[in-house]
Amino acid sequence: MSGEFLGTYLNSVNKQKWITIPANFKKKFNTSAKLTVIITIGPENNIAIYPLDNWKDKIETLKKGATREKELLLNLRTFASSEQKMETNGRIKINDELLEIANIDKTVIIKGEGNFITVWNPDRYKEFRKKKLEDHRKTFNSLDYQ
Repeated sequence: MSGEFLGTYLNSVNKQKWITIPANFKKKFNTSAKLTVIITIGPENNIAIYPLDNWKDKIETLKKGATREKELLLNLRTFASSEQKMETNGRIKINDELLEIANIDKTVIIKGEGNFITVWNPDRYKEFRKKKLEDHRKTFNSLDYQ
């Protein structure tokens, strides 16, 4: 299975709708993934990018799930691109429909989510982080970090 993706990067979208996966993420791809990705809708009005091995694991887990998981499986497949090989420089092409859903134009935030990568509109990401920080401060304190 491909490694854990953590971190946040600011990047651009070129005119042909290509983005570049950060080198720190690219090197975490398992050799079985063969630098191949599946791109689909993400959980927060963003785009999800799965290395092929992590995608296959996710699909198998969802197939075994209850109605909710099977519905997520259907949605992920409905919006998924076909398998796409990442170029040696880390570039991948994002289709127009997903860019529109995520309201992405010229710049993106690329964020590691553990077993997958998300691509965000920078303004939406800023709003998301602000809400997460507010929720975090209400829920946790220094004793939780001990």
